[in-house]
Amino acid sequence: RCLKTSDLRSVSERSSHARSEANVTHTGPTRLGPQRNTIPMSNRQLHQRTFVLLFASVALVTTGLAGCNGSRSHSGSPYATPTEGQRDTAKAERLSREAADLMDTKPEKAEQLLREALAADLYCGPAHNNLGVMYLDQGKLYEAAGEFEWARKLLPGHPDPRMNLALVFESAGRFDEAISMYATALEVYPEHLASVQAMSRLQVRSGRADDRTESLLTIVALRSSDQTWRDWARLQLTKSD
Repeated sequence: RCLKTSDLRSVSERSSHARSEANVTHTGPTRLGPQRNTIPMSNRQLHQRTFVLLFASVALVTTGLAGCNGSRSHSGSPYATPTEGQRDTAKAERLSREAADLMDTKPEKAEQLLREALAADLYCGPAHNNLGVMYLDQGKLYEAAGEFEWARKLLPGHPDPRMNLALVFESAGRFDEAISMYATALEVYPEHLASVQAMSRLQVRSGRADDRTESLLTIVALRSSDQTWRDWARLQLTKSD
């Protein structure tokens, strides 16, 4: 199996301009950096906060994966189902590590390496996730959704592919599906802060607040490391009183 780790690096680790509450719907490709405050983002901005999965010596356990080979060869898939002898997990891990280091500085090279990683081992979940991040950055929502779906199935206990898939739905204006997918990320990782922030923001912005929203906003208000997120959540809680 390809390897994964809980060590995550955000592709948003680049500088950004702080924005006022009046400008939260800005849809430009603003990169968000940890050194500056920024308000909760619109769907286009928020997808820049998707995560890149790196690797460590933790085996990826996927129950029944081999039995799912037939379903992986669905119509329209760009991938062919490999046999066990055709898989080179060590090569896939190495290429994926190299790609993760280049995604910010040499995206074309990183994408090439991720494709080579998946050619070496189709079942490398982090490579699918990282390729999906690149597609999402390029605005290729259909392709991104496909990669995140693979990653979601290959990394069943990890929230990030689910959150990333929700970001695709949100970018496409499919808000109900996005909220449902954010909720599944929280099912596998309760109180996953990035998913909590994304889900609560979308519920408030789209007028889809429900009985979960107050508790989500409370988590953001108490746990977010970003003062602007905390202030925003507290403001929403005040409005709901």
